Amino acid sequence: MTWTITPEPHDSPVAAALWRAYYTEVSDRYYLRHEGRRTDPAELEREIAAHTGAELAPPKGRLLVARYAGEPAGTAGIRLLDADTAELTRVFVHGALRGKGGGQVLVGAAEETARAFGATRLILDTRHDLAEARALYTRLGYEETAPHNDDVYAEHWFSKALR
Repeated sequence: MTWTITPEPHDSPVAAALWRAYYTEVSDRYYLRHEGRRTDPAELEREIAAHTGAELAPPKGRLLVARYAGEPAGTAGIRLLDADTAELTRVFVHGALRGKGGGQVLVGAAEETARAFGATRLILDTRHDLAEARALYTRLGYEETAPHNDDVYAEHWFSKALR
């Protein structure tokens, strides 16, 4: 089986379904870790509606969708912050497909997209409980840095020079 990566409109049905899967997983992890419960369904709906992904639309953003055996399986988003810096966001691979190389392929495609935007540096943030993500970024050459934002959920910040 092979992975394919293609740009996808941030508001397509495929993007919406993957965003829902991503947000449900990271939200549930957070609440299970801190409050011993899953995400309240009403909160989930509010957050999904509030975070449409519009910042991932051209000309300064792009959403990439990974497909495994032709089926939507993950996402990565890029948004240009300034002339030199892009942010990597919404990196997600369905749990059943993790360990099959999709994360690495997605991040590689996101790096190429950032380069195409003219970025020379890619930054991201993540949480402590997203250990798989932190391991992936470290393996791909990202270095942990001082905070570059004040996002309440960010606990680790990374950067990579795009050469």
